[in-house]
Amino acid sequence: MEKKKILFVCLGNICRSPSAEGVMKAMVDQAGLSEFFTIDSAGILNVHQGEPADTRMMAHARKRGYHLTSISRPIVPADFDEFDVIIGMDDQNMRDLAQKAPHAEGLKKLVKMTDFSTMPGVDRVPDPYYGGPDGFELVLDLLEDACQGLIRHFQS
Repeated sequence: MEKKKILFVCLGNICRSPSAEGVMKAMVDQAGLSEFFTIDSAGILNVHQGEPADTRMMAHARKRGYHLTSISRPIVPADFDEFDVIIGMDDQNMRDLAQKAPHAEGLKKLVKMTDFSTMPGVDRVPDPYYGGPDGFELVLDLLEDACQGLIRHFQS
């Protein structure tokens, strides 16, 4: 398998994208595929730059055995050259990423997280920031499913 560099992106890089990063890293570690992946996350905005993941998201992830260690950062133009795949969590993230792409080649790298989901009718990973505990659990359910699909995609 050829090494792939994956960047997960959400709005602020404190809930969904650091969780996707943590889930994906755990899954590729468990599958013995770590050497084939570089995995990172970023946000559309820089409002949380330098902060760890949301404490509620970290707590829910920890219950499932995931450790969210990333520090929030905004996506930068160089990311469109550095990464092979840039994965947004919802349609708004995808529109924002398309606007931030510095060149046409960058646009070709954009995919939505739920494109790898096996769950019927799922078209986004919703932002849990303003909701309750169920929203954080839903995000993890969706990410676990989509990350498995992403790994299968790269193995095929």
